Amino acid sequence: MEIFNHNSNVNFLGMRKFSIGIAALLMIASAVLIATKGLNYGLDFTGGVSIVMDYQQPVAIADVRAALEKGGIENPVVQSLGGTKEVSIRLQPTAAMLDEKGKVSLDKAKAVVSAALQAPRPDATMKSRDYVSSQVGDELRSDGVVAVIVVIIGIMGYLWIRFERRFAIAAVVTEVHDALITVGIFALTQREFDLTVLASVLAVVGYSINDKVVVFDRIRELFRLARKAEPEEILNRSINNTLSRTIITSTFTAITMAALYFFGGPVVHGFAITMLIGILVGTLSSIFVASPILLWLGVSKKDLMPQVKGNPELERRP
Repeated sequence: MEIFNHNSNVNFLGMRKFSIGIAALLMIASAVLIATKGLNYGLDFTGGVSIVMDYQQPVAIADVRAALEKGGIENPVVQSLGGTKEVSIRLQPTAAMLDEKGKVSLDKAKAVVSAALQAPRPDATMKSRDYVSSQVGDELRSDGVVAVIVVIIGIMGYLWIRFERRFAIAAVVTEVHDALITVGIFALTQREFDLTVLASVLAVVGYSINDKVVVFDRIRELFRLARKAEPEEILNRSINNTLSRTIITSTFTAITMAALYFFGGPVVHGFAITMLIGILVGTLSSIFVASPILLWLGVSKKDLMPQVKGNPELERRP
């Protein structure tokens, strides 16, 4: 199944100055946005009140969320706990939940939440309540940054072994590009950044590298098959040969994420939106950024030929 002609010859590398310039500009803008505006961290990172409610009859998550918002509690995180009668609620403390010293009072939090939920559903009872400090969120943030760095370093090591040093460098630069722009969009829109979004950023890194490995494989294959061809020609042919596969994979993955966004409920909205952004950015970087970086680094046929010593006949082969 192909959308584009396998042997088409669109000159993607001819646009490399423009594409690399746009990519660099977007990376700088994203870094500035993250540094100045910051991210709108969710309860996973900022801490808050954690409550477990029990119902005698089944209850819909949407109804619990609506009751809390009607009671003056903004952006509560409501999740089912393995059934339809027990829910977990995480929320930022409101002014009504603070004591005279400005600290969170779990008794007041219980009163506010119970009043909001028992108004439409008298069968609601509170099983437990707790307060999660922001220190836990700080640790989660630092652990998340470490996780992203470890993933990118692991990808670089894998590609260095499987392909060659230049491919590893190109992959890491584009992975940083994809992750930075995705997070930068969250800083621009101030959408909530929680653990599900962080997990989707890691998924974006993994998805994006898959696209690039397909193109890299084709580059290596064409370099080894071609007797006389310039690196720019090989890179262009590789992008054109794999373009249908890249677009089809991205389209169907995006359709899946769109379905998750529209039918999966608010809990997975952050994950789906992040993946949709990452799929778009990662696909464009696979086509317009990764190969120009390889060309700039000076990749050649010699770099990808098997190293054979002691056999002159094999060494003369193309």
